[in-house]
Amino acid sequence: MEGRSLLRFLFLLLSVVVLLVITWVRLPHAPLSTASLLDCTLYSGWCSSKNRLQATPHLLQNPQHHTRRNHDADVPHHPLDPLTVRELNDVRAILSSHPRFKSSYALHSVVLDEPDKPLVLRWKKGDPLLPRKASVIALVDGRSHVLTVDLTSKRVTRHEISSSSGYPVMTIDDMTTATVAPLADANFNRTIIERGIDLADLACLPISSGWFGKAEEKRRIIKVQCYSMKDTANFYMRPIEGLTVLLDMDTKEVVEISDQGRNVPIPKAGNTDYRYSAMEPNREMKLLNPISIEQPKGPSFTIEDGHWVKWANWEFHLKPDPRSGVIVSRAMIRDPETGNPRNVMYKGLTSELFVPYMDPTDAWYFKTYMDAGEYGFGLQAMPLDPLNDCPRNAYYMDGVFAAADGMPYVRSNMVCVFERYAGDIGWRHSESPITGMGIREVRPKVTLVVRMAASVANYDYIVDWEFQTDGLIRVKVGLSGILMVKGTPYENMNQVNKEDNLYGTLLSENVIGVIHDHYVTFYLDMDVDGPDNSFVKVDLRRQMTAAGESPRTSYLKATRHVAKTEKDAQIQLKLYEPSEFHVVNPSKLTRVGNPVGYKVVPGGTAANLMDHEDPPQKRGAFTNNQIWVTPYNRSEQWAGGSFVYQSQGEDTLAVWSDRDRAIENKDIVAWYTLGFHHIPCQEDFPIMPTVSASFDLKPVNFFESNPILRIPPNVEADLPVCKPAASA
Repeated sequence: MEGRSLLRFLFLLLSVVVLLVITWVRLPHAPLSTASLLDCTLYSGWCSSKNRLQATPHLLQNPQHHTRRNHDADVPHHPLDPLTVRELNDVRAILSSHPRFKSSYALHSVVLDEPDKPLVLRWKKGDPLLPRKASVIALVDGRSHVLTVDLTSKRVTRHEISSSSGYPVMTIDDMTTATVAPLADANFNRTIIERGIDLADLACLPISSGWFGKAEEKRRIIKVQCYSMKDTANFYMRPIEGLTVLLDMDTKEVVEISDQGRNVPIPKAGNTDYRYSAMEPNREMKLLNPISIEQPKGPSFTIEDGHWVKWANWEFHLKPDPRSGVIVSRAMIRDPETGNPRNVMYKGLTSELFVPYMDPTDAWYFKTYMDAGEYGFGLQAMPLDPLNDCPRNAYYMDGVFAAADGMPYVRSNMVCVFERYAGDIGWRHSESPITGMGIREVRPKVTLVVRMAASVANYDYIVDWEFQTDGLIRVKVGLSGILMVKGTPYENMNQVNKEDNLYGTLLSENVIGVIHDHYVTFYLDMDVDGPDNSFVKVDLRRQMTAAGESPRTSYLKATRHVAKTEKDAQIQLKLYEPSEFHVVNPSKLTRVGNPVGYKVVPGGTAANLMDHEDPPQKRGAFTNNQIWVTPYNRSEQWAGGSFVYQSQGEDTLAVWSDRDRAIENKDIVAWYTLGFHHIPCQEDFPIMPTVSASFDLKPVNFFESNPILRIPPNVEADLPVCKPAASA
């Protein structure tokens, strides 16, 4: 017993030391140069995300794949360029002299306060840069403060206190300290040791609590659950089932410990490691030969001034964002007839991710994550791995963000841009020999991809914005990573009674993969040939022929319905009542009189089946429909609301849309939700193969004819000569 007491004392002492170090890190420091910036993903000794505090992995084994950029001298060139290191340091200095920031505070968001849309639309390269402002969200004395900092006058020009029920995105400090704080509680340590787990093998996750009643109001709370990482890197597969710590995120006080799973064994570590270095070679599997797309003349795209992308007939602004991941703005395509750029989309981004787990038991009911509004989708972006995440000749872009104390830090290699050719066909036609014409015309399809990947604890999300020369934009989401699993006494399905509800699938001995959903909602501010657009629903319905009219008895008829108000544009997809969904400019007509437009082409998606009165679904009500259309309002960008953490659902896309505002021939925003139902299977263990879904934004009467008609075919003489190594 004396040994155990000594062990507990040592870990309590260690916890206090760690907390003191973290507190020191949060204290104000002098502004940093890029040479000393905290790069939380590559260069610091410790990193944190939604997962536990953990040592930095060996990401620099191939240093030639990463050239660290110096951001000291970065200056903005475009009105939408993100805040630079110098500007973030200026914001920090300005706030330090503000009366409200003399005591303890935390900055939860410091991003560019984008200029008004009409000003950006009128701005041309060479014009004076529009005034630079920062939008700041801070927590001071438990209340959310919203500020605008004018970087020209060096003063705060707006200061409001939010009345929202929710709190802002958690900071990295919030997540890190939440995982360490339970170690300062003797009851928690005793519980872990009684479970037979060495505290040195402990890994913990900070889990957002959602909102389930008034008992959770007026303080920021978080739940912490832990795992054993003994003998495996994949600690997610070794849950300490039923142990949940309720923590006050501001005081770091343990409010409650729920321990209801002592009869559930911790799953074994065997066969859970997914690292290549830990694999036994499979001599029965033939390895693939290396594959790479060679570009001896280099890529065809350019990135001007760090953020303006030009490729083929496309150009657009691109920037990393701590909440949405990446933002694509001012997307324009050149008309093949006139050569003039034409507006397609003013702004596109990942607005929110809603991930509810389908287990109502005590240790699981609250797992209903909002990964953008609670954790920061961009804050969870990890460095992309050259040659594996992105191919050769990819361009990498860093994110420069502000920490809780305002100090800038770098998310290295957060976004990549590359050209993709997978042997796809842009268009083709071959004449049958019976015509005697001998025509065979084929064009290859080369596309441009903007990619980011966020590792939100166990799950990895890959988001691609893919631009095609025919004007199509494809938005694709890939899901990979590791399941969040539940411990169970069962080792085989023959032990499970019919009346037992596993809430998922038995994946391995003592491991259940819990059923869950993923919904990814995108904000799409379409400006098709200008800001004033309309939403048109084109319904396809069976039409019966009249008696004697035709040998046919039925055909399909397309009927156009222009949405007058928001409720007219709330769309739930129906397989047997098909429709097309067009965003058109009624004032711009083609040569033959059709309004120019783009259509939202749904891909694989899922409908949310949860009860609308279920507390998580009230917060995630933006997933009740697959498509929404709202009038443009710069304050309505986040589908779950501006302040999502512990929100009650009073400020969501569903609430805004129910105002039923006019949307005909207005500046409008379309919203689309990709959905996934995930019933786990054994192939998902111990790590999941990527599953993907996408939707398209496709021109519809936008061009007078095929816009890639004049693209030349590939010719052998234009291509590099590459020989296999065996014949070289």
